Amino acid sequence: MKHRIKQRKLGRTTPHRLAMFANMSAALVKHEQITTTLPKAKELRPFVEKLVTLGKKGGLANRRRAISIMRDETQVKKLFDVLASRYANREGGYIRVLKAGFRYGDNAPMAVIEFVDRDVTAKGKDSGFIEQQQDDESVKASEPKKPESKKEEKPTKAISKKPESKAPKAKKAESKETKPKT
Repeated sequence: MKHRIKQRKLGRTTPHRLAMFANMSAALVKHEQITTTLPKAKELRPFVEKLVTLGKKGGLANRRRAISIMRDETQVKKLFDVLASRYANREGGYIRVLKAGFRYGDNAPMAVIEFVDRDVTAKGKDSGFIEQQQDDESVKASEPKKPESKKEEKPTKAISKKPESKAPKAKKAESKETKPKT
């Protein structure tokens, strides 16, 4: 009998399963909607809801705990800053799981897992690199521009022909002469 066994193993070892949930929760926080198989989505829901509750509580200890669980500091920052304030008045139920048919290859049941009251513009946005790129552009904009010197560049001459090697032709000529004629 399966007494006191409430979670699915999903065909993985415990560290593999925890790493998968850490990656999926970071992706869900980043994009606020992901598509996965139905059993994974059902298991991911309580995992992420506990992280949102940590974000709502706030504090350094809870932030470090969330970092150790999710393993992505930029997404933990979004969790504590954006999502915690969004769901401050909600008592629970931050995640919704919608069935999305069956996968073509193996007929696995698929699901869309998303945040309730999600930001539609967050889907597909790569928040890590773009934020860094915007920070770099703002630093460049604050620096005074230096006048560019106008130097005339000399056109470079492109060599289109390859130098021909005469050694192989000489060998062919020698080999014909050394063969005895019959």
